[in-house]
Amino acid sequence: LGAKYPELELDDPTSQVLTLPQTRPTVMVGLHYILPVIVLVWCLMVERLSPGLSAFWATVFMIFIIVTQRPIIAAFRQRSKLAEDIKEGFMDLWDGLVTGARNMIGIGIATAAAGIIVGAVSQTGVGLVLADVVEILSMGNLMLILLLTAVLSLILGMGLPTTANYIVVSALLAPVIVTLGQQSGLIVPLIAVHLFVFYFGIMADVTPPVGLASFAAAAVSGGDPLRTGFQAFYYSLRTAALPFLFIFNTDLLLIDVGWIQGIVIFIIATIAMLIFAAGTQGFMIARNRWYESILLLLVAFTLFRPGFWMDRIHDPYQSVPPAQFVQALGEVDDGSNLRVQISGEDAFGDPLTTYILVPVPRGDTPEERMQELGMELVIDGDQAIVDFVEFGSLAADLGFDFDQEIIEVSAPVDRWAKEWMWVPGFLVFGLVVLLQRRRRNQQPASTATA
Repeated sequence: LGAKYPELELDDPTSQVLTLPQTRPTVMVGLHYILPVIVLVWCLMVERLSPGLSAFWATVFMIFIIVTQRPIIAAFRQRSKLAEDIKEGFMDLWDGLVTGARNMIGIGIATAAAGIIVGAVSQTGVGLVLADVVEILSMGNLMLILLLTAVLSLILGMGLPTTANYIVVSALLAPVIVTLGQQSGLIVPLIAVHLFVFYFGIMADVTPPVGLASFAAAAVSGGDPLRTGFQAFYYSLRTAALPFLFIFNTDLLLIDVGWIQGIVIFIIATIAMLIFAAGTQGFMIARNRWYESILLLLVAFTLFRPGFWMDRIHDPYQSVPPAQFVQALGEVDDGSNLRVQISGEDAFGDPLTTYILVPVPRGDTPEERMQELGMELVIDGDQAIVDFVEFGSLAADLGFDFDQEIIEVSAPVDRWAKEWMWVPGFLVFGLVVLLQRRRRNQQPASTATA
């Protein structure tokens, strides 16, 4: 297939690009270069070889392609000069090895510098006290907890390959958000926390001064490594809001949603991402005015997290006195959760105040549900104190323990679905579209008049 098209001319990197190459001839002439990728995937997924050995066989196959591509293509074009073509193939291989070695110099230096950071973190044990550091610096503020964890994920992810990156950030920083978040009233699924820290850990690949992916891209493009890194970091900041949405709106992760709701969320999230891109880049149908960019970002936020506005209109929970915990457990619907704040001591005897999301157990009466929960309470006036927790029960798995005091109980209430907030969001978006379309239609007339 590639032999049917003429050879591509080499570009002069110093010349100005005036015309773009045609897509089909460019792709077809170099279509055989995808074969090493297929070999790599085959070795990894089918042969179950190690990543290093898979990369080795893919590299060997790439060498074979470079050496043999000229004589094979020349034979299909019926102008074969076997000896000269094979000689040119080996010259291409030599040039590729020399260029690859030169490009690896910057990457090797960056990797060595990253090794110093990784070694300092692992040898000093600083990763073991990260929870204490975040707790002291955040002063219990939820957004500061997430921002500090994001920064630490960037630092710990420097210079690490993807698998090692996930292992480090999930082992060191995911428990930080889970522990401190529960104490601040944030209860999210563990998968959302892992995606949050992993996102910022991977973001370290394009973040100076270590950004290995940026250095590799600069080696290919011939650009300045640091400038490439800062530009890549600037572009990646536009998507830095996504992991925060994983935390505050778990519907985006399709957790506890049906098929129809999942499809609707996928469509709305796609539209929201396009609107967010239009707001951050300053252009949609026409160049944005400053207030239009703000409105677009507000619309994107509304589509991503409609529950934020619905919570302002109607509180999703109603407060129940702690002494009425058993009655509240019996009144809520099956499949619901009670939000309980408890006070007690941790495993080291230090004071602890945290939140627990209690799923409603099976049972027709409050007493049956309490028995299924595996916990007994002592009611002293307005106080509710945990008197007994059955070993291996649901209450024990949730974190209830002896002598803990239930400070607050919040029961869910019936209210409008949060998705209704999408309606005013789309109305505001329609207003921005109308303004920009009118302005775009007026531009040619004003230019002609001038």
